Amino acid sequence: MAYTKSQLLESLPQVGKVEWIGIRAERRADVEPVSEITVDVEAGLSGDHYSRNGGKRQITLVQAEHIEAVEKMLARSVDPGALRRNIVISGINILAFTDRKFTLGEVVLEMTGLCYPCSRIEENVGPGAYNAMRGHGGITAKVIKGGTLRVGDEVRLYQEPEAVEVS
Repeated sequence: MAYTKSQLLESLPQVGKVEWIGIRAERRADVEPVSEITVDVEAGLSGDHYSRNGGKRQITLVQAEHIEAVEKMLARSVDPGALRRNIVISGINILAFTDRKFTLGEVVLEMTGLCYPCSRIEENVGPGAYNAMRGHGGITAKVIKGGTLRVGDEVRLYQEPEAVEVS
């Protein structure tokens, strides 16, 4: 059976997992890991310095498998906090969310762009980190529906609720 591109984009049966959550209270501060956090449509992640900004870059996410690739290239382990991303997910291709909505537990996000490595990556991770992270920097997202986000929550492609006919 031949599938259309649209059908293929809608078919993402894998279920990922939130592996790590981190926030920075202020600009240039260290990223502090948390096990759960409140997510708000206007404020993003509660307590994160981007929470005041709203907009398209409320949350940054990176894929655990990409961190593993970077670790292999650098021949050393990498602390997720050093990457300055908010959420690490595993088990699902993060780039499959391009221009899409997706869920992390009860929270709904929409991908807004790619997240490129910043100049601080070399100082945080060490020599070669900037180039190792290229293509593995993750994504940015905005909050569509808030809630409580926890390490261990499932990550899925968002499915619009089916309309219920009222008679």
